[in-house]
Amino acid sequence: MNRRTDIRNIAIIAHVDHGKTTLVDKILASTGHFKDRDKPVDQFMDQNDLEKERGITIVSKNITATYKDVRINIIDTPGHADFGGEVERVLNMADGVLLLVDAFEGPMPQTRYVLSKALALDKKVVVVINKVDKDNCRPDEVQEMVFDLMCELDAGDDQLDFPTIYGSAKNGWMGPDYNQQTEDVDFLLDQILEHIPGPVVDEGDLQLQITAIDHSNYIGRIAIGKVKRGTIKPGQQISLIKRDGSSSKLRIRELFGFEGQERVAREEIKAGDICAISGIEKFEIGDTVSDPENPEAMPPIAMDEPTMSMLFTVNDSPFFGREGKFVTSRQLRDRLLKETEKNLALRVEETASPEVFNVHGRGVLHLSILLETMRRESYEVQVGKPRVLVRQGPGGKEEPIESLVIECPDDYSGTVIDMVTKRMGELEKMEPRGGMMHLEFNIPTRGLIGLKNGMLTATAGEAIMYHRFSHYAPWKGEIESRNKGVMIASEPGVSIPFAMNKLQERGIFFIPPGAEIYEGQIVGEHSREKDLVVNLTKAKKLTNVRAAGSDDKVKLPPPRVLSLEQAMEYIGDDEYVEITPGHIRLRKILLSESDRKRKANPALAHIKF
Repeated sequence: MNRRTDIRNIAIIAHVDHGKTTLVDKILASTGHFKDRDKPVDQFMDQNDLEKERGITIVSKNITATYKDVRINIIDTPGHADFGGEVERVLNMADGVLLLVDAFEGPMPQTRYVLSKALALDKKVVVVINKVDKDNCRPDEVQEMVFDLMCELDAGDDQLDFPTIYGSAKNGWMGPDYNQQTEDVDFLLDQILEHIPGPVVDEGDLQLQITAIDHSNYIGRIAIGKVKRGTIKPGQQISLIKRDGSSSKLRIRELFGFEGQERVAREEIKAGDICAISGIEKFEIGDTVSDPENPEAMPPIAMDEPTMSMLFTVNDSPFFGREGKFVTSRQLRDRLLKETEKNLALRVEETASPEVFNVHGRGVLHLSILLETMRRESYEVQVGKPRVLVRQGPGGKEEPIESLVIECPDDYSGTVIDMVTKRMGELEKMEPRGGMMHLEFNIPTRGLIGLKNGMLTATAGEAIMYHRFSHYAPWKGEIESRNKGVMIASEPGVSIPFAMNKLQERGIFFIPPGAEIYEGQIVGEHSREKDLVVNLTKAKKLTNVRAAGSDDKVKLPPPRVLSLEQAMEYIGDDEYVEITPGHIRLRKILLSESDRKRKANPALAHIKF
């Protein structure tokens, strides 16, 4: 077995907001990819607007830093289980992983999820305990927690003999002792060279598996992957082997390597290195680039299956087509199918109606990122209530179960446990951690839908929730859903403060005064269980009579503005979220009150209202 000594391929895995993207920025600065090392770097790796706004990594990216004449290919991976499709592809390119852990929080659910994947693939691990500059940090305890976690995940003896590095990515230093601050991150880079093995180079003809897709406005689709064996050059003829076994002969147009985060044209890429290829337009992730005379496919990339589905349909509200450029079913279908080419965890099923598509994903966050991206691309779409995907097991119907971790102040722990157990959650672990209570549950995926909104309200916004898919288990029965009705607009027009003021006692509004509304739109939450139809366009009648105080200005509390994810979790079975470039609206599927009455009571179908 031959290994290259001049290359290291590593993936950085960590929980959301534990500092992996910041660390990559500092490595780039330390290895001379920024001219001014003292100048702060503002999230160089997070280029996507959504990533910058949410502070999370959504799409994996690879960069190259050169240290002591060794090329270190670093792949920045998503930390959230909803983007597990990205993680699994990335780990196929890496020969080792950098496990980054917060010095206070320790290993979290997504850390566990991605680490289990890496250990199963027999990757060597280097542990980095970050944020040791925090006042309440506990590096020694966290190091023990990492060791216990790796034992629990059946790590091998070689994997358990991992080096531990301490430091602060934010302050730009890494070292062997958290009590002694160093001047840079060079110690970390030395440990990578020492402990992460170089890539194995197999003898034989060309073989490369496509693990990522990029796009250029000038040269079209670009395939990215690691060369497993052989060499690859521009203009070379290759055989592209699909996942179904079919193959076609093509010619590579251009070949690129990586310097920093830039693609650089290369004349040759050897086995063990990561490269980008243009000229082969019709490919998918998991396809194999092979020698045309001796084509040999690589094993397909294993993927976790989706656990949740939503109906996507064209926007048919009265405000259809006002803001978006792409509003037809054909445009919606093309966009969803295009997404499946690079988003392996996504499935799209066409239904009997050409305007409705059943989209399967890994969770609410996974699907909401797709919707938010489409919204910014000027699409208009409506989505139904998220539903979990059930399957038939040996004992009957089975549903997905999630491991849920909640950190909350001690005072709220009883409320949190009560809320989760009402949704069929089972408490597995409970321990105090520095003034906070650490709670671990097993809960059906159904029970998570809408839980976050109620949890934040009940804990005054202080609870922190994380979850990951665990396993399938027998169906646990019905779960309590939203216990309040909604206020539904009865007339189209503009919401008038006078009318809203009269209805303040009936509930909480989702819209401000002066907003344009249509019949059937959900304008607020009713204070009781049943839905309430309201007229917000009713103006005050003018008379000659004046009474003291009657003309005082109307005082309305600010509306409750729901984010896209909150809206998706809030809606009921008979409701849609209408998503356009400028607005997120909630509406009933049947806009007319008379249509809703007929649907609710078929005996009234012949009556005209």
